[in-house]
Amino acid sequence: MAKKLGAWVATIVVVAVAAGGYAAWRNLNGEGLPEGIAGGNGRIEATEIDIAAKTAGRISEIFVNEGDFIDAGEKLVQMDTRQLEAQKREAEASLRSAKTGLDTANATIEQAKAEKRAAEAIVEQRQAALNSAQATYERAQRLVQTNVTSRQALENAEATALQAKAGLAAAQASSAAASAAISTAQSQLAKAEAAIDAAQASIDYIQTIIDDSVLTAPRPGRVQYLVAQPGEVVAAGGRVLNIVDLTDVYMNFFLPTEQAGRTAIGAEARLVLDAAPQLIIPASISYVSDVAQFTPKAVETEIERQKLMFRVKARIAPELLAEHIDLVKTGLPGMAYVRHDAATPWPQMLDGNLAK
Repeated sequence: MAKKLGAWVATIVVVAVAAGGYAAWRNLNGEGLPEGIAGGNGRIEATEIDIAAKTAGRISEIFVNEGDFIDAGEKLVQMDTRQLEAQKREAEASLRSAKTGLDTANATIEQAKAEKRAAEAIVEQRQAALNSAQATYERAQRLVQTNVTSRQALENAEATALQAKAGLAAAQASSAAASAAISTAQSQLAKAEAAIDAAQASIDYIQTIIDDSVLTAPRPGRVQYLVAQPGEVVAAGGRVLNIVDLTDVYMNFFLPTEQAGRTAIGAEARLVLDAAPQLIIPASISYVSDVAQFTPKAVETEIERQKLMFRVKARIAPELLAEHIDLVKTGLPGMAYVRHDAATPWPQMLDGNLAK
């Protein structure tokens, strides 16, 4: 009889424990929650970033491994730049050649200007000689009429004037040629300057590609997986590795129309992970979808409209993540709870043992 009584007592205790566990499970899974609190299941997620090559090339070296924690700006991958370095040296040689052409053009301009000044001086000299010869010829014409001088002297004066006129024309032609030489040299100068700009632009462009061949971390986080290995050739935009930003961790879950409509951005939330149900993670609502994720074929009736489900994002504070960065893992399933009525107190099971 005693044995039977003990068995019955044990059975009652087991049933009671099971009932209590089931009640707690229902409560944590969104059933039996207070009116101002809603819940839904989801998984821990974080912003993922693909580290990719800007241009096609061969991977020279990868400096991190899967699972490594990285800082913003940290060097992750080095692409092969030997071909780019050769192209840069070629562009630098073109730049030196263009600068030499610029110096030559400047020297040619100075020489042409000097020849121009000399030609102008000769023009003035020839003009003076022409004026003198013209005056002598005119005076000889008057003297011949009075028989003071001979016809031969007149003809000599006339020939001298014609020679002076021809000399002036030649000097003027030389001056015009010097002006043309200046224009040509200035054109060569403009070409040399353009060549310098083009060579410098090529150097800057190649240097930009060389700089982009060093792939760095845009944010702090953790290396999730490698897509390629050193020695492999990737296309432009080809992924090399993937990192996860551990400063932006959240859980997506879904709420029906009424509860989603009452949930405000910034509302207080709690996360409970299946892997650590004893630890309550504080969070806040950072996003509520304005479009239903599930839409029945007909939504004319109120009952059907209640079936609409909206995506909600509960984000963990970056300060809390920074304190436990080595424990953050994405993909862990759990429950998210949101308090859309500030007057409703959190249930005891969601108010104690908060992560700090």
